[in-house]
Amino acid sequence: MTSDGRKAAQRLAGRPRATSRAALERLAFELFSRQGFDGTTVDDIAAAAGIGRRTFFRYFASKNDLVWGDFEDQLRKLRELLDGSDPRAPMMDAVRRAVVEFNRFDPADVPWHRQRMRLILEVPTLQADATLRYASWRAAVTAFVAGRTGLPATAMVPRLVGNVVLTAAITAYEHWLSCAGETALADLMDEAIHQVAAGLSATLDGAGVSG
Repeated sequence: MTSDGRKAAQRLAGRPRATSRAALERLAFELFSRQGFDGTTVDDIAAAAGIGRRTFFRYFASKNDLVWGDFEDQLRKLRELLDGSDPRAPMMDAVRRAVVEFNRFDPADVPWHRQRMRLILEVPTLQADATLRYASWRAAVTAFVAGRTGLPATAMVPRLVGNVVLTAAITAYEHWLSCAGETALADLMDEAIHQVAAGLSATLDGAGVSG
C-alpha cells in the first residue's frame, strides 16, 4: 500500500464499510481524484473501504473493471433500447434516440459519470480495456442495423453505422468533458448522431435502406 493510500484509509476510517459495488466505486473515485488512477492501488481502495483484497475481487475483477462499473448490465440496457425502438421509425432516428436515452443520467449521478468518463478517455492505462468495451458497444449497434436492414452484421453498411455512431458518441463525450457541463450530455449526443445520420443518408439510400 502506498503512503498516500494509508493516509486516505485513515481519513476515511470513520465511514461504514463499503459493501456494495456502488459504494466501492464512489470511494475509489474519491481516491483517484486525490492521488490519481495510477497512484491508487487495489490495496488502497480495500483499506479505505474497510475490506480485504479478497472481498474487493468479489465485486470487481480489477481496478480497471471498477472504473467501467457494471458494463455488461449497461450493454444489456443499450440492446433493450435499440430492440424496443419503433419499427416504423427511420433506422438512424431509432439508433439516435436509443443512444441518447442510454446516455441520460440522474443529475445526482452526473458528477460521478463525468469523473468516470474522464478516466476512461484520458488515462492511458485504461485504453486497452476501452478498446474491448468499445468493440462490444459498437457490436450492439451493428447487430441492430443488421437486423433492420436484413444484411449480415459483417456487411459494409451495418459495420459502417456501428463505427460512425461510436465515433460520434465518443466525440460528444469529449466535448462534454471539455465544456464543463455547459451543455447537457444528452443534447450533445443527439446533435452528434444527428450530424452523422445526415452524412450517412446517401450511403443508406444507395443500399436501399431508410435512414
